[in-house]
Amino acid sequence: MEGVDHLAFEREKAQFDLDEMKIVWAGSREDFELSDRISRLVASDPVFRKDDRTMLGRKELFKNTLRKAAYAWKRIIELRLNEQEASKLRSFVDQPAFTDLHWGMFVPVIQGQGTDEQQQKWLPLAYKMQIIGCYAQTELGHGSNVQGLETTATFDPKTDEFVIHSPTLTSSKWWPGGLGKMSTHGVVYARLITDGQDHGVHGFIVQLRSLDDHFPLPGITIGDIGMKFGNAAYNTMDNGLLRFDHVRIPRNQMLMRVSQVTREGKYVHSNVPRQLVYGTMVNVRQKIVSDASVALSRAVCIATRYSAVRRQFGSHNGGLETQVIDYKTQQARLFPLLASAYAFRFVGEWLKWLYMDVTKRLQANDFSTLPEAHACTAGLKSLTTTATADGIEECRKLCGGHGYLCSSGLPELFAVYVPACTYEGDNIVLLLQVARHLMKTISQLGSGNKPVGTTAYMARLEQLMQCHSDVKKAEDWLKPNVVLEAFEARAARMSLACARHLSKFTDPEEGFQELSADLVEAAVAHCQLIVVSKFIEKLQQDIPGNGVRQQLEALCSIYALFLLHKHLGDFLSTGCINPKQGSLASEQLRYLYSQVRPNAIALVDAFNYTDHYLGSILGRYDGNVYPKLYEEAWKDPLNDSVVPDGFEEYIQPMLKQQLRNARL
Repeated sequence: MEGVDHLAFEREKAQFDLDEMKIVWAGSREDFELSDRISRLVASDPVFRKDDRTMLGRKELFKNTLRKAAYAWKRIIELRLNEQEASKLRSFVDQPAFTDLHWGMFVPVIQGQGTDEQQQKWLPLAYKMQIIGCYAQTELGHGSNVQGLETTATFDPKTDEFVIHSPTLTSSKWWPGGLGKMSTHGVVYARLITDGQDHGVHGFIVQLRSLDDHFPLPGITIGDIGMKFGNAAYNTMDNGLLRFDHVRIPRNQMLMRVSQVTREGKYVHSNVPRQLVYGTMVNVRQKIVSDASVALSRAVCIATRYSAVRRQFGSHNGGLETQVIDYKTQQARLFPLLASAYAFRFVGEWLKWLYMDVTKRLQANDFSTLPEAHACTAGLKSLTTTATADGIEECRKLCGGHGYLCSSGLPELFAVYVPACTYEGDNIVLLLQVARHLMKTISQLGSGNKPVGTTAYMARLEQLMQCHSDVKKAEDWLKPNVVLEAFEARAARMSLACARHLSKFTDPEEGFQELSADLVEAAVAHCQLIVVSKFIEKLQQDIPGNGVRQQLEALCSIYALFLLHKHLGDFLSTGCINPKQGSLASEQLRYLYSQVRPNAIALVDAFNYTDHYLGSILGRYDGNVYPKLYEEAWKDPLNDSVVPDGFEEYIQPMLKQQLRNARL
């Protein structure tokens, strides 16, 4: 029935102020109002409809993306939206497009690595979208190992130009979004060569296509790399391939904020510290962590609402069957993901602060916190994207068979999200970077170098090696200091164990390779500690609204105790807790699930997602799932005709035993 809220009875159970929780989730009242306004603007515009997206062929899908991107830009200009509003509008359109890379990578790189003159030349063109830019770094043969890139940029002093060249097949640029069909320009990463000397990988602004007819410029071979995983999903993006055949560009198109090549061909460093480049990386990874909380919360919202709608088994005397959300097995899989969405939201908020802090310090030539900030954002990018990709898939399973339908929104959400585990740093490679930082931190403890930021707990290594949890009853696990001590002791002991094993190797690199699996686990323990500690810090802030703090405390405890339960082997083998304390944590976890259950629907309502943005029949706000699923089925192109194309040609002869006459 239209206009009836089938989940109203669930919403009435809530024990907290929903409006205040929406503001906590959004970050501030201003952020809430901005998101609310822009999401409704997009949802109410028929041009942005997306319910038919998974049925479109690739060419039609791509043309649909171009239309939406151009229309979004038109609306941004008409409504005079500022940068923040425009960015929100693009995100609520919810269709990966070339504009993501233009605004998310091309523009920030020129801002971060271009000189003042270069910024004055290129940024006005990019801001007005008179040029379209991409970020051409990854190659067919090299992704994570950026130093192994093969594209060359050789300086020719006779003409004052760089010659950009792809010397091998594996040096072809491969994967950059927006490159395949749309970009007119790219920031291309290539090995800088002057006078026969290789100075490593640098960035260059290269025009790729004509601004008149959009054809590739001479010496440039360019195209799309082909279909990717899933229906629609990331196939709206033109990930590209690119080869250069001795393409010449002016010398001043090398990004020269940090280092330059002079007219005479001399390679020189400017007085701008090269560490500034890391500032950009911290910013990009901070955004990825925030995006993880959004993607996971969307999946959790769908699975939670549908779990309350769906009833199965348990009917007595012809009464209603049991809501799936009331089964403990469902709660034990779903509620930790709900808690994780909130945890990632708050650690993402903290990373925004960290980025601003690092930027201020860099401007004052203070690089003291940079290695820690770099390791921390690398680790959190890895942890949150892995957990989110796995979490979306778990939400699909939590929705049973109907979760496998495209109209559930979950297959496409999963397919769009999983590349986040690879782009901007492969997740295992990033954890190994974190592990290196942890090993270095431990090795410097004796030299008076005090660990900073998220590694500060390492300064108490001796104490953490001795401590044993004093948990005696299940409720003790609700105390933040008890949880924090267990997570700190586990992380510290796992890192120290790795450091001790490493010290036995004469060649440290050989040791690092040999112990890499253990080092990854130590890095995960450290990153989980960061997320738990930032959730606890969030709860120390002033949180208005009736019952809001209590719900967040329950979610924080669920997040921490679920991790403890999942990684019980770590906590027991390192001696942080004993088996009895481990089972008390599991007991407390069960009680917390019961506490969250009446609030579950309101806790996902707090995300404030429109039905358009969720894009899921199972996750509809009104819970009117079955009639809408039935309606949706008839929209499939296969149902346009009663008898399918091909039946008379192939199947009828088979049924009539006349296959010899079939036109096979």
